[in-house]
Amino acid sequence: MFLIILAILLGIIGIIGCIVPGLPGPPISLVALLCVKFSPAAADPVSSTLLSICIVAVIFVTVIDYILPPKMTRRFGGHKAASTGAMIGLIAGMFFTPIGMIGGSLLGAFLGELLIENRGAADALKASLGAFLGFILTTGLKLACSGVIMYYIFALSF
Repeated sequence: MFLIILAILLGIIGIIGCIVPGLPGPPISLVALLCVKFSPAAADPVSSTLLSICIVAVIFVTVIDYILPPKMTRRFGGHKAASTGAMIGLIAGMFFTPIGMIGGSLLGAFLGELLIENRGAADALKASLGAFLGFILTTGLKLACSGVIMYYIFALSF
């Protein structure tokens, strides 16, 4: 039963980690699924097929999380300053609910382009939208992956 409780706690931390920067959500969720696999108290065992699919999905989402945001920023004409500003704004906005995270990310990317790269307001806004779009897409992918894993944690545990 200990491994089931640990799996649920790790699953919740994994979902939180999809939003909080620096906390690898999907890999933590995968560890939670492994806890269910090795738990003698699990109602149904985790199949090797399910585990393999989840491993591939977590690797894919983790790689995309590192590739997509900078690509989206560059595609919208942004520089590293927009990506860095978006991350700083996201961290600062964490203390002000999800709306603060979204607004902080947008504002940070905008200010990064405007102040550091000395770009005009229109170009800085376009770059900040690219950085924000990359962040939203990868966050959605991570949440979907961790959410599906959490579903299986509950489905196979009880």
